[in-house]
Amino acid sequence: MRNLVAAIVGLTGLSLGACAQEAGVSNDPPVLTIASPARAQMLDHAGAVAVKGRVTPNEASSSPIKSVLVNDVPAVVAADGTFVAVIESTAGFTKPPSFPDFTQCDQTTPELNTDWKAVIVHGGRFRGFSQIMPAFGEALTNDQMNKVIEYLRGFCSNKSWPRGELNLPRALITDKAFPENEAVITTAVNARGAPGVSTTAVYEQRFGAKNEVEVSVPFTFQDQSHTWYGGIGDSSIGIKRELLASLRTGSIFSLVGEVALPIGNKARGFGTGVTTFETFAAYGQLLPANFFLQLQGGADLPTHTEPTPRSIFWNSVVGKRFAPNNGLGRLWSPMIEFLASRDLATGASTDWDVLPQFEVTLSRRQHIRADVGVRIPVTNTRDRQTQVLFYILWDWADGNLKQGW
Repeated sequence: MRNLVAAIVGLTGLSLGACAQEAGVSNDPPVLTIASPARAQMLDHAGAVAVKGRVTPNEASSSPIKSVLVNDVPAVVAADGTFVAVIESTAGFTKPPSFPDFTQCDQTTPELNTDWKAVIVHGGRFRGFSQIMPAFGEALTNDQMNKVIEYLRGFCSNKSWPRGELNLPRALITDKAFPENEAVITTAVNARGAPGVSTTAVYEQRFGAKNEVEVSVPFTFQDQSHTWYGGIGDSSIGIKRELLASLRTGSIFSLVGEVALPIGNKARGFGTGVTTFETFAAYGQLLPANFFLQLQGGADLPTHTEPTPRSIFWNSVVGKRFAPNNGLGRLWSPMIEFLASRDLATGASTDWDVLPQFEVTLSRRQHIRADVGVRIPVTNTRDRQTQVLFYILWDWADGNLKQGW
């Protein structure tokens, strides 16, 4: 969402003029009073924009929006989807360090329409951005806002990038299909039986439109015979490839391949002692009324099966997203996971667990999130622990840890 930090100082005013004919808002020249300290009135007329009586034509640009001056100070220039702005402190703002390019699909497609609308309606500060973006909630109708967003979406010409609406909430166990730029720390604490704590650090980074590389490093601390031991576990690296994504059907499907290296101490139970390949498919589906479904199924394939048998697993999660303020506020996502795994060995039975949980966005920018839940064994409960799990998630592409609060 950082694309909109500076852009929406003119996103609604400038783009409304540009999309008036293309998006069908009106056949007449639009007139819009901007709710900013400048209190300027912008009119798109005869290939120029007038602000407080000053008209500056720009014949070199093919965009309907040309240029804007406020008290002889250059304010904004927009052309062909590339938003350029120069706003000096004399206009009441500090010039931002950079401006977004709406033709860059890697920057715009991960963002939801509701993210953009929240900034349009309530201004930049509502999502932890600069006051340079004023609130247009009382100046524009809902239809006008949707038209502006639709117009800006058109600048991304590469349709192979999956849209952010398909990026469903991350569950504690079930992997999602959307390729991400995230760092996640997940901790599981034994709630009964032998005391133990395990923490897994995961780093994910997208490359290209459909791909993601992931590195996972676990750490375990256990009370073994009244003595605490700790150490690193078997660490893995994997590749995710999105194969199908459709905003029309609300579906996304990916394949993932990982390799876990035998780094952990097998004698202490921190590792398997063998290299293990894991492969699985992940599927996400948007459902009516903001419900969603995610499925994951795959297999763990160790290179040597004598110490560690091959196994299969099947995970699913059902949840619902809701937010106050007409869907623009803090995002809450209650979910329940159903988890199953089975060793491919004679006499083995299937382990079933349920995991109710709740995810919430912590930062106003919604790039810092937390999830907490309880994993409850349903079958084969004798040697398996009930665990309390929680994670902290950082979508690092949307800002650093100190931003957006």
